[in-house]
Amino acid sequence: MAEKILVTGANGQIGTVLCAELRKIYGKDQVLASDIKRASEKNEPYIFLDILNEQRLREVIDDHGITQVYHLAAILSANGEWNPMKTWNINLNGLLSILNLAKEHHIKKIFFPSTIAVFGNTTPKVNTAQHVPLLPETVYGISKVSGEMWCNYYYNRYGVDVRSLRYPGIISHQSIPAGGTTDYAVEIFHGIIKDNDYECFLDADTALPMMYIPDAIRATIELMEAPKEHIKVRTSYNLSAMSFTPAEIFEEIQKEYPDATIKYEPDFRQAIAEAWSSSIDDSEARNDWDWKHEYDLKALAEDMIRHIKPMYE
Repeated sequence: MAEKILVTGANGQIGTVLCAELRKIYGKDQVLASDIKRASEKNEPYIFLDILNEQRLREVIDDHGITQVYHLAAILSANGEWNPMKTWNINLNGLLSILNLAKEHHIKKIFFPSTIAVFGNTTPKVNTAQHVPLLPETVYGISKVSGEMWCNYYYNRYGVDVRSLRYPGIISHQSIPAGGTTDYAVEIFHGIIKDNDYECFLDADTALPMMYIPDAIRATIELMEAPKEHIKVRTSYNLSAMSFTPAEIFEEIQKEYPDATIKYEPDFRQAIAEAWSSSIDDSEARNDWDWKHEYDLKALAEDMIRHIKPMYE
């Protein structure tokens, strides 16, 4: 039977790129994008879907014969702090609805994105291992830790094949991110290319794990396509490519824009970033399903500039 894939939160930073890649593999009509945001023509076929409407979600899964779900719908770290209860409701109850429907409808596989926001001040900051104490300080992180536990439970209790990655900060040129603590690493390219200047909301020396979106998308699909017996972690795999500070990415961009300037004005996101890891040990992903990243900071900066520069010419 041909795969039919549902992507929730499909109009976000990761979803738009993920849908395009999945359609290359499975065919355009086999990947159904869904969101509560207006869809672009590039992300069709598309349906409006509120992830909290479980009855409508059930209808979509039945009507379209869904065999896999990539569940990306969520409120991110910084935005989540403005409305904690709404964030908890969307981030956790949306997942639970999908897990319950997977159990009932025998959906083959589910992808759930977790995050470095699950880490907190109890977690070793440098080269953070797969299995460490998790005490997040944002409702986003709390919801994702809880989601990881539910994924593990549904796999062990009901055999639901749910797989997950702890994404680092994701950098992309395809869309402007909204509401994340690592968003500066995208905004800085637009600010400097457009105005030769950027005001950063984190301190210059705040190191965070980062990844360019081609690697993030490839990791997601490779995880989902790996043989079931290779998936040993049923909470969420650590995932890593590089770590850098705002000062380091600015220095890389300066190679192309030597007269660019930057000012550091930390806001409430600085405290969030300081609770997270500065680097990640993802050796279990590399050992279990052969994960390898391709982009370092130099390659990332060159490709971002190449794509964003034409937007302002």
